[in-house]
Amino acid sequence: MRGQSELYELFNKLDISTEYHEHPPLATIEDAKIHWKDYNSGRCKNIFFRNHKGDRHYLVILEHLAKLDIKDLEKRLRHGKLTFASDRRLKQYLGVEPGSVSPFGLINDKGKHVYLFIDERLQDFNRLVFHPNVNTASLVISKSDFLKFLEFTGNGYEFIKLYDQDIV
Repeated sequence: MRGQSELYELFNKLDISTEYHEHPPLATIEDAKIHWKDYNSGRCKNIFFRNHKGDRHYLVILEHLAKLDIKDLEKRLRHGKLTFASDRRLKQYLGVEPGSVSPFGLINDKGKHVYLFIDERLQDFNRLVFHPNVNTASLVISKSDFLKFLEFTGNGYEFIKLYDQDIV
C-alpha cells in the first residue's frame, strides 16, 4: 500500500478502518475530481498556512469545490495575516511533499505545532477522503474514525464556518 507505513500501523493500533484507492499523482483538485468521482464520501481540499511571523501553522480543510478567499479566512480565523507555508515547512511540520497535504501528516508533528480549522460543512458527510501522505493513493475514512485519529494526534482543531457562499 502506498503511503506512510507509520500511518497504517497507527490505524491498526487505533482500530481505524479505511477504504484504499491507488491512482496516478493527484497534484490538483481538478486531477482528483476525475479519480474521486465514485467515492461515496466528502472530498476535501487541504491547505497549509503559516502566520505572518512564521511561528504558527494551520491546516485548513474544506470541501473540495469551495473557493477560499484568504482575506476572508484571515478575518474568520483572527490569527493575523496568513501566507502559504513553504515546501520546507510542509516537510518539517507534516512530513509531506507539495501536492500530498493531508491531516494524516499530523503523525509527523511531534511538537503538536499545527492547528486545524475544518470546514463545518464537512460534518454533513459520514465519510471523508484524504491522501495517506502521498498523492498516489487516497483513503476514505469514516468521520468518527477521522475524529478518533485527530484526538490521538493531540493537535488542536475546530470546525468553523469557512465561507458564506454556496459551493459551485
